Amino acid sequence: MARKPRIHYTETDKAVMWDRWQKGESLEKIAQLFGRTRRMRRSRHHTHKTADRGQITDIVSIRERPAEAEDRAVPGHWEGDLLFGSKNSQIATLVERHSRYVLLARVKSKDTETVINALIKQAHKLPRELYKSLTWDRGKEMADHKRFTLDTKIQVYFCDPKIPWRRGSNENTNVLLRQYFPKGMDLSNVHQNRLNPHPKTELPVRRQVH
Repeated sequence: MARKPRIHYTETDKAVMWDRWQKGESLEKIAQLFGRTRRMRRSRHHTHKTADRGQITDIVSIRERPAEAEDRAVPGHWEGDLLFGSKNSQIATLVERHSRYVLLARVKSKDTETVINALIKQAHKLPRELYKSLTWDRGKEMADHKRFTLDTKIQVYFCDPKIPWRRGSNENTNVLLRQYFPKGMDLSNVHQNRLNPHPKTELPVRRQVH
């Protein structure tokens, strides 16, 4: 089977991408600017994810996710995953479906206690109206998802087995993030300050008209 040609970016391209993302531009727009389209939606999962699949109890299927999340009608519905590096390092990536807003969190370990603690910490940084649900694949790092929901009141939905691309926003985002955090990079050396969004970047808040 013929291998797909690899897309190469210059250091200037990467710098422009990073600058645009730091200024709050969506990764989808950046992808369009540099010619990467939705054809990459179905990404191949990293071997770490394959090894970490297992049974998670009390799963709520993505098929039960609210219609407003499916059609991106309102903000507050997120998709997430772990982006893996070398030496058992990883970053949690979160994408809001309505705005494509991205949050990144350094995660010291991929065990469920550490990952859930990091996700809870991120969730408490946002207003409740902007974090209503979280969709993840079936990696064992979410085994303790019920604790996340109990602490945050945010429902977690899971993709069906072997269909991670149902989290299309997050999958596409992770492809783009690989330009800054390539496979083989030790992500434990990436400080959280580098992962934080630009301070001028804001999530859309639906304001009531009086």
